[in-house]
Amino acid sequence: MANFEQKVLVIGDSCLDNFVYGTCDRVCPEAPVPVFKTSRTEITSGMAKNVAHNLDVLGIPNDCITNKEKIIKNRYIDTKSGQLVIRVDEFDECPPIEHNIFMAVNWVEYDLVVISDYCKGFLSEKDIATICQHHSNVFLDTKKILGDWVLGVHTLKINETEYNTNKKYLDKYFPKDRLIITLGDKGCEYNNKIYPIEAQEVKNSSGAGDAFLSGLIKGYLKTKDLKDSIKYAQESAAIVVSKITPGL
Repeated sequence: MANFEQKVLVIGDSCLDNFVYGTCDRVCPEAPVPVFKTSRTEITSGMAKNVAHNLDVLGIPNDCITNKEKIIKNRYIDTKSGQLVIRVDEFDECPPIEHNIFMAVNWVEYDLVVISDYCKGFLSEKDIATICQHHSNVFLDTKKILGDWVLGVHTLKINETEYNTNKKYLDKYFPKDRLIITLGDKGCEYNNKIYPIEAQEVKNSSGAGDAFLSGLIKGYLKTKDLKDSIKYAQESAAIVVSKITPGL
């Protein structure tokens, strides 16, 4: 993978993704639930740190500002079918970012800032607006209910469910040429146009949104054009969903 001269700052909440693989061959005698027999475990960095990891894989230098406290997502996956059996979350919240961090950042060092906000408490709406005041090239992926605090971002990436939740606000106030909506197996929508993807077997959808965002950033750093960046985003997401093991 070719290296980039540009540098990216990733800000957001992170977790540990604990993937527990095994088999479900019988039903529990105490209750009508499957018995899961563990065969192996893989632990990876999730959420904002997953975005940073993907950027590393794509050859893009980056720094990451994230929570120190552990948020853990345990996923139990049946190896025969590749299906997720259950997800068990631990420590689902984290303390807010220390605001003196914003003053310590050398913002001009970064060509692009990406905010990966999973709404676990690390960033507030005011924090995101403040980041946009410090940098003009902010890409945002957020789970929050949207408001005027989002207007300072360069590009907003959300999924179809998040768009439908915020549709009235976005259709009225947010420019279509700065909004990308991921549509799962239908592709994505940008500026009132659908960009489809080829049908493929989905083995693991975990981290697909992070991979799409990372690929979008790679494309934008190369082309400075959001429309042209979508193919990089979709290629990255396709790699992730085609693998049982997580990540690019």
